[in-house]
Amino acid sequence: MRVLKMSVFLGLIVALMFSCTSTPKNENSIKKEVFGTMPSGEQVFLYTLRNEKGMEATITNYGGIVVSLLVPDKNNKMGDVVLGYNNLEGFLHDSPYFGALIGRFGNRIAKGKFTLEGKEYTLAINNGENTLHGGLKGFDKVVWTPEEIKTADGRPGLKLTYLSKDMEEGYPGNLSVTVVYSLTDDSGLQIDYSATTDKATVINLTNHSYFNLSGEGSGTILNQLMMINADKYTPIDQGLIPTGELADVEGTPFDFREPTAIGKRINEDNQQLKFGLGYDHNFVLNKKDSEMSLAARVSDPKSGRVMEVYTTEPGLQFYSGNFLDGKIIGKSGRAYNYRDAFVLETQHFPDSPNHPGFPSTVLRPGEKYVSQTIYKFTTE
Repeated sequence: MRVLKMSVFLGLIVALMFSCTSTPKNENSIKKEVFGTMPSGEQVFLYTLRNEKGMEATITNYGGIVVSLLVPDKNNKMGDVVLGYNNLEGFLHDSPYFGALIGRFGNRIAKGKFTLEGKEYTLAINNGENTLHGGLKGFDKVVWTPEEIKTADGRPGLKLTYLSKDMEEGYPGNLSVTVVYSLTDDSGLQIDYSATTDKATVINLTNHSYFNLSGEGSGTILNQLMMINADKYTPIDQGLIPTGELADVEGTPFDFREPTAIGKRINEDNQQLKFGLGYDHNFVLNKKDSEMSLAARVSDPKSGRVMEVYTTEPGLQFYSGNFLDGKIIGKSGRAYNYRDAFVLETQHFPDSPNHPGFPSTVLRPGEKYVSQTIYKFTTE
């Protein structure tokens, strides 16, 4: 009897070992768990996407926030490269748009007003005398409807949908929005945006992840090398609103056509840098129409991580973390200090509804808004 029991036991051990070795360590997958509860009582979830290389993106359906993004360094050590919190509470009460989906209109609209088809619309003011990132309750502060899906090429994806009702935050039209997050086989975080409306409106969707390629909570990003594929940028006034000019980057601190340390010229005696307290400017990407093309490339000599940004959008807002002040304690238990992260928002230009010369952000009934961005990670 003992021999029989021992043989059964050994058989179980062998079977367990076989099952462990026959299951691939990394595979394309999506996992769901509870993240927390809204003050309204509504439950919010976390979804973790994983690809075969072990890259992981964790997203919550509150604000469509990218909560964490795990990618390897040059020694194949995984690290989280986005700022944020480990709990819902932090995002609810003290978050400068960490990782969030931004809408209905990303960036600023001057004095919260624009005219469309002869009618003036007044938006919620939340940034001095201007509207920033949609208003008081933008898409970053709503609970999206989540759905686990397969993308067209069979990859796991997280589909988020939201109906922004007519005159929400002052914007016209019932806007039906869909955003799909997925991971590419070559380690890119892919974001696909689409929307339709029943009344003419304006739309400019983006994601507001704060990146540090050395790792979240690791300190300054000023030594990381930035390349932005843009010959021109849009200068701003003291309120950070574009003047309407498309200015050459040549001979200015805004020339990132060759890889340049973020901190190399950030403290130069330049009026535009003073207005932005550093970089907080939109770059006019070198591209044709809405082609998918390389917008930026950032590399970190310390970790060896490289991030390339591809987009169909005409502009890229580069923000150098100028308003981080050490008061926020992040995921690793460390304070987020001045210029401890950078943001690269793929977008149409700020205040476009008030600048006829900028690419149009108007969406009308019968049309479909479509945009795609990929943040691709490698090492060197």
